[in-house]
This record gives sequence, structure tokens and C-alpha cells, in this order.
Amino acid sequence: MALVIPDVLEESCATRQALERLAAKWRVLLVYALLAGPQRHAELRRRLPDITQKVLTETLRGMTADGLVERRVLKDTAPQHIEYALTELGKTLQAPLAAICEWAITHNENR
Repeated sequence: MALVIPDVLEESCATRQALERLAAKWRVLLVYALLAGPQRHAELRRRLPDITQKVLTETLRGMTADGLVERRVLKDTAPQHIEYALTELGKTLQAPLAAICEWAITHNENR
């Protein structure tokens, strides 16, 4: 099977649209964090100490809107308990991200 290389320079290209969504600074790191399983907001903040609460909330909302993350309310009464988990679509990013990790490790010696 021949490798199909899309024209990512075209604005309507699905690959370009996916890259633009995933290229946001924190999205890939949040996918990595959530690959370990569902986590609450505070847990994600601890795992990514450089992210602000506001940016974490906005990023999780965007990832939820894109269908990558699911927001689950565990307790409705105050204080609410909410956790975030990758959706089935979000979990499909594991293999491509593992390939990027492998590439980075392989080529780290060239730095």
C-alpha cells in the first residue's frame, strides 16, 4: 500500500485541521496524562505544574468539544467531583504518539 501524503498546506485538509487541534501547547501532554486513566482537575494540575488552572480548564473544554476527552460528574452536590477521561477517539492517539516518542528517543543523540 502506497503512503498517501495529503496537501497539509490546504486549509480544508483534514490532516491540517487535526494537526492544528493537536498542536496547541498542552493538548498532547494532556493526552499523555490521561492515557494513565481518568483523572480529576487537581490531579492533572499536579502532573502538569506549569499549566494554569484557566488554561487547563479551557484546554479540557476544547478537547471535550473535539470529542477527545469526556467530562464525568461523579458528585453533583457541592463540592462537585468531576473527572476527565479520554474517549475512544482520544485513545486512538496512543499509537501515533508512541511513534513520535520512539522517533524522538532514536534521534535524541543528534542534538
